[in-house]
Amino acid sequence: MHDAAPPDSPLRRFGSWTLIAAAVVVAAGAFGYVGGWLAPQRLTPDKLVDQFQHNAGTFAGYRRNHAKGVCVAGYFDSNGQAQAYSMAQVFAVGRTPVVGRFALPGSNPYAPDGSVPIRSMALRFTQPNGQQWRTGMNSMPVFPVATPQAFFAQLQAQQPDPATGKPDPAKVAAFFAAHPETAAFRAWAKTAKPSASFATESYSSLNAFVFVDAQGKRQPVRWRMVAEATDASVGAGMAGDANYLAADLTERLARGPLRWHLLVTLANPGDPTDDATKTWPDDRRTIDAGTLVIDAATPQQSGECRDINYDPLVLPEGIAASDDPLLPARSAAYADSYLRRTSEEAHLPGGAAPRPEKQP
Repeated sequence: MHDAAPPDSPLRRFGSWTLIAAAVVVAAGAFGYVGGWLAPQRLTPDKLVDQFQHNAGTFAGYRRNHAKGVCVAGYFDSNGQAQAYSMAQVFAVGRTPVVGRFALPGSNPYAPDGSVPIRSMALRFTQPNGQQWRTGMNSMPVFPVATPQAFFAQLQAQQPDPATGKPDPAKVAAFFAAHPETAAFRAWAKTAKPSASFATESYSSLNAFVFVDAQGKRQPVRWRMVAEATDASVGAGMAGDANYLAADLTERLARGPLRWHLLVTLANPGDPTDDATKTWPDDRRTIDAGTLVIDAATPQQSGECRDINYDPLVLPEGIAASDDPLLPARSAAYADSYLRRTSEEAHLPGGAAPRPEKQP
């Protein structure tokens, strides 16, 4: 992926574009797009998921994005600090059971763990009243693009050339030139490196949401899960192991539960809530709403997370969607992917492990 060449040579520039392009496409795998924004031809969830398959092939029975992962379980221990802003039961003092999933972005369930710099955390909180909160978060500070239109254009630019098996660097460069909003993500991607553990990563919602209190007052927010663990050298390690993340997680959990703090950032009036490429200023108030405790992990083929669609718009009373156009896009694309993979699983003879199929 990295070729030795003079700093200003065309080969060096191509290598830089390739690195950034790879990071962008796996980030794109964290999200989906649907809607009728592209006229005259309506872009549907089906067309979007087809595009992912054109780009990376089809692995029957697996998620079209975040295909490689591991199920986890535990609970959220709320300290009550978020109750002033949201009536959701999950923020009442006490514990809420959680079923989650760590994963890599991308469609290949056999990808080496070191192949991408991004990790993801998806969670399902089940409240005493039966309502659920589902959230998908990623270990990057911003999303590359702000709109569904730009997202689909990004995927199209990343489609591999049949002659080389790789994206056309000219198309990738043209996409970036036409979308200056990708600058913040590209700057991060230039120095991002694959981590040695799911447990030491922090995960961000990226999209804005809205907390609603008992009086109906609305407060735009973003959240992130910040890890207590910091020693990424502990565990199986990266050398020579394509699946070191699951091994590291198992080793850590054998020594005890893992913990993250749910930090909720409150927007000020005027802060953008419809643009995931932009962060909010560092001086915005942030509250620690409680601690996520993960105490068990199981393979995704047999774990409870296998059959969960981590739709970000499955929200309890007290948490609402913002005006970010990527949220309904993610929701619809996740649903399409879920229907495809569960249908494929149902047709696997004798529970045979699914294998990849390349799209024509």
